[in-house]
Amino acid sequence: MNLKIKEKDGFKYVDEGKGQVLMLLHGLFGALSNWTDVVSRFYTKYRVVIPMLPIYEMPIKEAGLDGLREFVESFVSMMKLDNMILMGNSLGGHVGILYTLHNMEKVDKLVLTGSSGLFEDSMGGSYPRRGSYDYVKERVEYTFYDPKVASKELVDEVFETTKSIPKCMRIVAIAKSAQRNNLADDLHKIKAPTLLVWGLNDTITPPPVAHEFNRLIPNSTLRFIDKCCHAPMMEHPEKFNVLVEDFLN
Repeated sequence: MNLKIKEKDGFKYVDEGKGQVLMLLHGLFGALSNWTDVVSRFYTKYRVVIPMLPIYEMPIKEAGLDGLREFVESFVSMMKLDNMILMGNSLGGHVGILYTLHNMEKVDKLVLTGSSGLFEDSMGGSYPRRGSYDYVKERVEYTFYDPKVASKELVDEVFETTKSIPKCMRIVAIAKSAQRNNLADDLHKIKAPTLLVWGLNDTITPPPVAHEFNRLIPNSTLRFIDKCCHAPMMEHPEKFNVLVEDFLN
């Protein structure tokens, strides 16, 4: 399905379906296309909402985890959302955890997939490198078990982003903020039932990270998908959606 972007009060977002709110938070290089299969599966039963995180537009001094959490809080307030199921991939999972810790009363359930917040290999350390298409292609492919999932459209999108110095500055600032922001001491406070869906071959937040999230979040369930790396909802959408549906039911 084609996802239609709406705009209101300076926010850009997707809002499909009716029912309990299922809010999706994308990662550092996330695009709406990351969530297409999730929206298609769940919009008939849930109100699926995706705020476009202002990763490339934030004032540089605010480019970090706290700024993104505050953005989500403002978005939720503007949309008057409540009793949400929160789902986040990679950096989006990290933002989702921080939002949950600050707004327990708003979150009914939490779904994390390849989330940062404990440890991550930041795509090899020197990412993003400007000007080298082959390097960007290699780094995008690195996030998938099957490199063919990294379509030319996806690589082109990331390459265009990395050509902009201001965007790169924000990406680096947010990535460093995420690496500094270790949540190990706070995860025990999460009360919402939590599903952890991890790629068994995740190279960025490897399986031991998932086990540690599972150990530290009290009411959590961990499920692995084989032959899958850092974005299960893209690489194995059917298996991912079945796991989420079982959890929500």
